[in-house]
Amino acid sequence: MTFEALGLNPSIIKALTEAGYTSPTPVQEKAIPAAISGQDLLVSSQTGSGKTAAFMLPSLHQLADLPQAPQAARTPNQERQATRARGERPRYQPAQPKMLVLTPTRELALQVTTATDKYGAYMRRVRVVSILGGMPYPKQMQLLSRNPEILVATPGRLIDHMESGKIDFSQLQILVLDEADRMLDMGFIDDIEKIVAATPATRQTMLFSATLDGVVGNMAKRITNNPLTIQIASSSTRHENIMQRVHFVDDLSHKNRLLDHLLRDTSIDQAVIFTATKRDADTIADRLNIAGFAAAALHGDMHQGARNRTLNSLRRGQVRMLVATDVAARGIDVPGITHVFNYDLPKFAEDYVHRIGRTGRAGRNGVAISLVNHAEGMQVKRIERFTKQTIPVDVVEGFEPKKSAAPRSPRKPGGWRPGDGRSNSGPRFGAGNREGGGHREGGFGGNREGGFGGNREGGFGGNREGRSFGGAKPSNGPRREGGGGGGYKGNNGGGFRADGPRRSYGDR
Repeated sequence: MTFEALGLNPSIIKALTEAGYTSPTPVQEKAIPAAISGQDLLVSSQTGSGKTAAFMLPSLHQLADLPQAPQAARTPNQERQATRARGERPRYQPAQPKMLVLTPTRELALQVTTATDKYGAYMRRVRVVSILGGMPYPKQMQLLSRNPEILVATPGRLIDHMESGKIDFSQLQILVLDEADRMLDMGFIDDIEKIVAATPATRQTMLFSATLDGVVGNMAKRITNNPLTIQIASSSTRHENIMQRVHFVDDLSHKNRLLDHLLRDTSIDQAVIFTATKRDADTIADRLNIAGFAAAALHGDMHQGARNRTLNSLRRGQVRMLVATDVAARGIDVPGITHVFNYDLPKFAEDYVHRIGRTGRAGRNGVAISLVNHAEGMQVKRIERFTKQTIPVDVVEGFEPKKSAAPRSPRKPGGWRPGDGRSNSGPRFGAGNREGGGHREGGFGGNREGGFGGNREGGFGGNREGRSFGGAKPSNGPRREGGGGGGYKGNNGGGFRADGPRRSYGDR
């Protein structure tokens, strides 16, 4: 099957050929012909399956066949200047887009916008604009004044412009909800219904989601008309092209030392390390840079400009290790990402699938490694049930856990699992000088020559104030963006070695 066989406009075929795309993915094969015909779609497709092209290529094809609007004698800016010259107050003309794409995150919206620019490179007068939170309102007003044909937006900021009269959906022909399940998880259902209510009933609606049941299915029934259902989720959910492994760790010291060892694998081109909290993302990124890795953090507290710069550095290969939270990592599509590390397990199994989908993009192979405390065995079981596959447990020589992996067995009455090492008298996880920390011979710190932190106790970060690896001062209420693991507490031993040469992706 080729893109030509799908009946796409020649200008789109030319752009796809120039970009190196030769054949459609399974979801594109099924979705594009139906979308070209104007049919509503419900598509269950995981990240990395080519869903952006599945809805954008047929939409561009339809827009290419529309009659061109007559060229205005003056631009909107010239018209406003002429109005002021007449002593009148300029009247803002709302944008009237032909297509709207709703996404849950800014990063995904920018990814869709970039892809659209690529696919429509040889199409005349098809403009695409992103309307996102974190961008200055004057800049967005300027973009909307161009009356773009395609609008890509996050729900919250779009509602703001709708309520201020800056956008008119009376001419809308195509509505796309990308990652609808995630938008509902983030609480956007009221915003989505308000946006949908402002669009014509004659529109074409395409909804893409990891699942089509539950709340997503109920919403789909309300906003679509006799839709075609396409499900390509089973093989993608399993991520059979991604080698998945679990490493059990005894405590934070063990986890930090093991992560440092794994990150020094020469087969890693670029990697994403997922944490449960924004603060942990900052801390780990800082420590990785000190240890010689080219690393950066990405989370929701960063301004949009900083997030864009980080992602651009990742795409250019200047950042090799991206430390991110779940929300911020949505929409990351970088072919060079070969590995994903779950420093903390996600709270929901669906998020695990989205996380590891950052590698193995477009059919490539990838590696996903989860560092799991013994108390998190049931979370691993939930992920295995969701993906319908067993994730093998791996052990690295020299980093063997002292405890067995028995926590993966069912709970016993009283809430404890066999082998989790809990004791009323022994040191607790995350408190005190736990086993594996302090002056551990060969550890990541302590009295270890060349170890991170020199001759300081605690290794990673020593006894410094604030919440960092090895910090003596515990955090009060770390900020979370979803995920099951906690942060760094107590006198945590271990950290990242600083004895290796500083490396960057460009040196490889």
